[in-house]
Amino acid sequence: MITQLKVSLGQSSDKGIKERNEDFYGAYIPEDSTLENKGIACAIADGMGSCANAQEASEHCVKSFLNDYFSTPETWTVKTSGAKVLTAINNWLLSNGNKDHANGMVTTFSAIVFKSTTAHIFHIGDSRIYRFRNGDLELLTTDHRVWISDEKNYLSRAMGIDSHLDIDYKTLAIEENDVFLMTTDGIHDYLADQQLKEHLKADSAIEVKADRIVKHALDLKSHDNVTCQIVKIENLPSQDANEIYNELTRLPFPPHLGPGMTMDGYEILEEVHASTTSQLYKVRDVESNELFMMKTPSVNFSDDPAYIERFYMEEWAGKRIQSDAVLKIIEQTRQRNFLYFIMEYIDGITLKQWSGENPSPDFERVIDIINKIIKGLRVFHRLEMLHRDLKPENIMITNHGVVKIIDFGSVKIAGIQEISTPVERIELLGTKNYTAPEYLLGMEGSNRSDIYSLGVLVYNLLTGHLPYGDKMSRDLNWRTLNKIKYEPSFKHNPMIPMWMDGAIHKAVKKDQRLRYDTFSEFLFDLTHPKESFMGHSAPLLERNPTLFWKIASGVLLLGNLGWLIAFIS
Repeated sequence: MITQLKVSLGQSSDKGIKERNEDFYGAYIPEDSTLENKGIACAIADGMGSCANAQEASEHCVKSFLNDYFSTPETWTVKTSGAKVLTAINNWLLSNGNKDHANGMVTTFSAIVFKSTTAHIFHIGDSRIYRFRNGDLELLTTDHRVWISDEKNYLSRAMGIDSHLDIDYKTLAIEENDVFLMTTDGIHDYLADQQLKEHLKADSAIEVKADRIVKHALDLKSHDNVTCQIVKIENLPSQDANEIYNELTRLPFPPHLGPGMTMDGYEILEEVHASTTSQLYKVRDVESNELFMMKTPSVNFSDDPAYIERFYMEEWAGKRIQSDAVLKIIEQTRQRNFLYFIMEYIDGITLKQWSGENPSPDFERVIDIINKIIKGLRVFHRLEMLHRDLKPENIMITNHGVVKIIDFGSVKIAGIQEISTPVERIELLGTKNYTAPEYLLGMEGSNRSDIYSLGVLVYNLLTGHLPYGDKMSRDLNWRTLNKIKYEPSFKHNPMIPMWMDGAIHKAVKKDQRLRYDTFSEFLFDLTHPKESFMGHSAPLLERNPTLFWKIASGVLLLGNLGWLIAFIS
């Protein structure tokens, strides 16, 4: 049986000698698939006592973080989700608190997100997070507190102080039986590490330990609110390869399908495409009579868990992308008895077919197509996904001129990469000559990797050729890469202006650091002459062969005439 991440939780808080409790704490443990995709979150905050709205600030921070973090896309990393949520919370504190310090909304904040086998820590202020493992207590956070004297100090960083939010973020691997202790300064300013350690080692329930730590701080005459949370890791997600394989293969691969056959209420009309990795069928829903596309896995990979996981992930990713520029994955209401997924039916042709029918396309039409592809890619990137296999075959143009990205088989999802698995995740390299060189070199890609593929698409649509020819092989290395040279697009299509070629060249730079950082920059330079691209960056023979030979012929003619005149005279 596959085990899930499981924790036990102990919490305790007291206002102490103060009139009200300005500390706040909370935790959220999902009970559905969110547990795997987003994890478990615990947070603690200590409102700054010198502010009139300290209690409201700490409460808002904790509640908003626990609500909003779990509302962020499952495709985002924990770091991205946490940072965006905390930035929004900080802006809210600043806008709702008065500018004068006494009526501001200022609080410390510390949180742990346990996702898969990793703890993600967010911290600002002087609340603390400790880890207790094998009898050793380790402080994981740094107090953002400046001491003026032995008795006077102030917070150097906190929520609600400045619009520039500087959050400490770190990750660490977790193990079963790890214990994490979260405290406000009313606890750790009065209890030494050894005393905290003794409480955590005690043979008692975790809730009892939390109460005893709070009581001990009060007995030591703590002058502040006292709050602590204790989280113990009871179980980590299953790492047993056999269990994962059994889960992945619970649905059998479909048999070979042909026209007239019916499977799970879908009538097979025709096989549209078949490759070594999958089959694509045009199908009709028997109940609704609607047309769809069905993608089935290839039986060649029926015993390959990495392939099966990617097949599931392709459907999972597609369901989370909502855009007219991206193929829609259909949510099925009927029970599935085989492994496949259903997509919208697109009546149209691939970009490769369109390019074949339009060998000399109008520049404006090409830019329009690229602009629509960018619309779809932006959705991927906003969700922290990299497409990684952009090519003419993976883009369709409908009979009404709508452009759609249709394949997610190579998509890399940042949030999913944080989930550990015993299944070896093999990186798909994309398609030769369209995929970015860094992938072929075994390096990490980025948004600029998709920009590279987009640049190759532009080049190919305008010229019918590729910017580096057929030289981007899968056994590429740095030495061979340095020998491969860019061929100016106007060499194949003299109508392409130099500034447009400059934009394309920048998009397909072999070094991703030299490429465009955003689609908007690339699109702007494709449509607006840029002075820096107008220079003599390429020899005249490459920029305008016809003019070069005219000039060369003229020079030779003048030379011969001069020689003839000198000879006669």
